[in-house]
Amino acid sequence: MQADTTARAPVAPPVATGLPQGCTNFKLRQLMRRVANHYDVEMARCGLKTTQYSLLSHVLKLGPIRPGDLAAEMKMDASTLTRNLRPLVDAGWVTLEAGADARSRLVHITDAGRDKRAEAQRHWKAAQLALNDALGADRVVALHALVDDSLALLAALPNQEACHGD
Repeated sequence: MQADTTARAPVAPPVATGLPQGCTNFKLRQLMRRVANHYDVEMARCGLKTTQYSLLSHVLKLGPIRPGDLAAEMKMDASTLTRNLRPLVDAGWVTLEAGADARSRLVHITDAGRDKRAEAQRHWKAAQLALNDALGADRVVALHALVDDSLALLAALPNQEACHGD
């Protein structure tokens, strides 16, 4: 079902009229919960969580890869990665195999993992298109640009990611 985009107001940044009102963290978390729920519902149709789809996608793109390097690429801590990889290994979608020496391991995607990722990609695309339709493509493009700009500006702040495994 497509939303009517003809009545949608043009996307323009609001005019600054003083200090922001409300808690930015709370507003971003509200938005993230709504967007995450939207994707989670669609991804559940193929039996994956969005984090699992992301992991399969990264392993497909970067693998075979050492778990520590994968965690760094995904900006998550190693213990979170290990916990999130376990269901994928158990399902036979990825394997942890010996690396260059006895202490190293490499994450590989299996043929079944490639198939699951391809199935999941169709659901991810359906979720993305529905979100684009609901918000309007111009608003999504503007949102992406605002997020990218904000991340670049916030990169100068002290990194405190070690406090949590997001």
